[in-house]
Amino acid sequence: MTTDLSKFSLIWPDEAAQAAHYSGIDRPAIDMFVLEELGLNEIFCLKNSDLDEYFTSDPAVIAHRMDVFGDMLEFPALAVTLNRLIPILGDVMELRRLEADNGDTESYLESITEIELYISCLTTLNEGLSPLRGSLRSQAFRTLADRIAELVGSDYYAELNAKLAELTTRVRDIRSVTIGVNLDAQLRPASAGVLSINSEPFRSGDVIEKILRLNFKDDEYTCIANLVPFHKKQSENQKTALALAFNSAINEVYRQSLRSWKKIVQSYVLENTDFLLNLMPEIEFLVKGTALLRTLNEKGLSLCRPEIPREEIAFRAYGLYNPCVALKVEDEIVTNDLEFDRADAMIYVLTGPNRGGKSVITCAMGLAQVMLQLGMFVPADRAAISIADGIFTHFPTGADDTIDKGRLGEECARLRDIFEEVTENSMVLLDESLSSTGSFEASYIAAEVLAGLSRVGCRCLFSTHLHELAAEIDSINARTAPDGGAPIDTLVAGIEEGKRSFKIVRMKPDGKSYARDIADKYGLSYETIIQKLQ
Repeated sequence: MTTDLSKFSLIWPDEAAQAAHYSGIDRPAIDMFVLEELGLNEIFCLKNSDLDEYFTSDPAVIAHRMDVFGDMLEFPALAVTLNRLIPILGDVMELRRLEADNGDTESYLESITEIELYISCLTTLNEGLSPLRGSLRSQAFRTLADRIAELVGSDYYAELNAKLAELTTRVRDIRSVTIGVNLDAQLRPASAGVLSINSEPFRSGDVIEKILRLNFKDDEYTCIANLVPFHKKQSENQKTALALAFNSAINEVYRQSLRSWKKIVQSYVLENTDFLLNLMPEIEFLVKGTALLRTLNEKGLSLCRPEIPREEIAFRAYGLYNPCVALKVEDEIVTNDLEFDRADAMIYVLTGPNRGGKSVITCAMGLAQVMLQLGMFVPADRAAISIADGIFTHFPTGADDTIDKGRLGEECARLRDIFEEVTENSMVLLDESLSSTGSFEASYIAAEVLAGLSRVGCRCLFSTHLHELAAEIDSINARTAPDGGAPIDTLVAGIEEGKRSFKIVRMKPDGKSYARDIADKYGLSYETIIQKLQ
C-alpha cells in the first residue's frame, strides 16, 4: 500500500495537530522577545524560520517530538543524512526558481537536472535511513524510512533511473551540431536550422591538421570555414547568445520526447519531491536543536524527558541548570532544585547578593519551560513540568518609551500589560523589576504585583534586590489566602564564607549577612577599616 506523504511532517504527529497549531489552537504565547530575554537565541537560532513558530501546548505533539529528538541523539547518522539532504533540496528550489523566472518549463536539460536531484534526494535518505529502519523508535522517522524504501524499491524508480541514464547519455554524447543556412539571391542568410546532432566533434580544415592526421579526404565532419570566430576578443554577450541558440535548438529537437518526459516529472517526481521541500524548515529545526542537545551531553551535562502533570499546575526540576551559561564556561556548573506547586509555593521571591546567580536561575527556569514546549529534552536531572499557555518576562530594559514615561512608568506599564494576558497556566519571570525607584516605593508596588499574581495562581519567580520585600511575604499570603490565592515563599541565592555558591536555598533572607560577608571580603567592615587607619 502506497503511503501518502503529501502532508507528512517530522514534527507534527498528524495533519490535525498541524492544522490546529496553524489555526492558533495549542499555540502558547511565547514570542521571540521572550526568547531574546532568556538568551535562547544565542544558542539556538534558525535561518529559514522563527523559533516561536514551533511552540506547542499539545502534549501529544511534545511526546512526538521528543521521540524524534531521541532518535537523532541516539543515531548521529540521522543528523548527518539530513545535513546532506539540505543542499540538494536547496538546489531543487533554486532550479524551480530559475524556471519560474525564465518562464521556461520545457527545458530538456533542466528536466534531466531535476530528476537527477530527485534521485540524489532518495539515494541520500535511503543510505542514511535504511540501516536504521529496525532500530528507529519515533513514528516520524519510521514512516519516512518506510516510504523512502518503498519509493526506492518501486518499479517506477527503477524505470526512472533507466530512463534518466538513457536521456543523460544522449545529451552527454552530443559533440557537435550540423547547421544548415538558406541564402537569398544576395547570399544573405534567409533561414537557419539544425540538420543533425552528432556524437563526433567537427574537425578544422587546416592543412597542418590534415597532414598530422595523414588524411586529405574531405568529409561531413571537416570544417571549411568558421561560422563564429572563437577567440579571446569575443564578448560575453556573443558567447551567451550562441549558447542560448544551441540550447534552444537542442530542446527543439528533443521537444517531442520532452513532452512525455515532463508527464513523468509532473505526475511522479514533483509529487515526491514537494513533500521533501516542505520539510526543509523542520529539518533545520531538528538538526540545530539536536546539535544543541548533543553539545550539552558532550559536556557531561544532564538532559531529561520530563513528566507532564495533567491534574495539577507545577514546575519541579531537580539538577536544573542554565544551558546558555553552561555552554560559555569551562568551570563546573552548579545545579539547583526548584519546586513550584500548590503544596509548597507557586510564587517565589528570590533574593541574594549581586552576581550570585539570581538572573541565571530565573532564565534557567524559563529555558526549561521553553525547551519542553519546543518538544526538546530539558536541562535537568529529572523534572515534572506542566504546559504553560504563555511565558511573560519583565527583565531590565532600555525601552525607547522611557523618555516619555520615565523608567518607573515604563516598568509599571509593562507589568500592567502582563495582567492583561496572564492565566493560572502561565509562567511569569521577573528579574530586578522596579529597580528604577527607591526601595520603599519598589517594595510597595512589588507587593501589590505579587498579591495580584497570587490571585491569578500562576507560577512566578521574582528575582530582586529588594530584601525588604521578603519580609512582607507573610502579610501578602494572609491578604490573598481567603480569596484562594496561591502561596508565596522566599528563596535565597547562597553565599558561603564570603564567596558566591550559586546555590538556591529555600529560606528567609538576611540581607545584612550578605552585605556583611561582602564588606569583609573587600576589607570594608568597620573593624577592617579601623585596622587600616591605625
